[in-house]
Amino acid sequence: MKMYKTIIIEDEQRIREALSIMLEMTAPDTIQIVAYAQSVEEAVKLIDRLKPDLVFMDIMLKDGTGFDVLQQITFNSFHLIFTTAYEQHAINAFKYSAIDYLLKPIDTEELKTAIERIAVLQQRVLEKKQLNELQTNLNKTPDRIILPTQEAMYVVRLDQIIRCETSGSYTTFFLIDGRKIMVSKPLKNYEDLLEPPAFFRIHQSHLINVNCVVSYSREGMVQMTDKSFVPISRGKKESFFKLMKYEM
Repeated sequence: MKMYKTIIIEDEQRIREALSIMLEMTAPDTIQIVAYAQSVEEAVKLIDRLKPDLVFMDIMLKDGTGFDVLQQITFNSFHLIFTTAYEQHAINAFKYSAIDYLLKPIDTEELKTAIERIAVLQQRVLEKKQLNELQTNLNKTPDRIILPTQEAMYVVRLDQIIRCETSGSYTTFFLIDGRKIMVSKPLKNYEDLLEPPAFFRIHQSHLINVNCVVSYSREGMVQMTDKSFVPISRGKKESFFKLMKYEM
């Protein structure tokens, strides 16, 4: 089993100690804490010197931010999990940017899940476009989403999404320009981000952009602008028809 050299970057001692104890309890055979940092300057020096496998980093530090750390380091081949006390708007910014995070106070089960997730990730370096999107999304209502695949990170405007279709633990995004982007996450992961009135979960396997609806029938089929037909589940018919009347 791989042991991850880990640095915790957090300027509150109470939170540093709590996270350390939780890591020792949940992943004693996986996590080796090699250092702690409280400031941007200290974090940059430790990361470049120790070359960790995993970094837990608070966004707000006493002399700057986690973004300042990422801009100054020369070694960046590590898994990164932000820790944040931000509210729902900022949490959505993380989700839109496809960046891993833990919400304070940190939940033990969510911490365990985050550690298990890094074991299957090939990507160890946050791409600049992800960080740029996160910083942008923290300051406004997000209008774009990052879709991570094995090949690349795709930045997609929300109004370019026609529909999403899920199959098992995979979701395919169908875009206005004809592209299909498949991500290895179930549709549930995106349902909270693609919300009414612009988007609607019309079926267990389908979520649609209502602005891309061409027609719909009382029998329960919707035609989209990409000429596809999407079924309306029985339990969603009433709310979908009400939404479309409101939109129209």
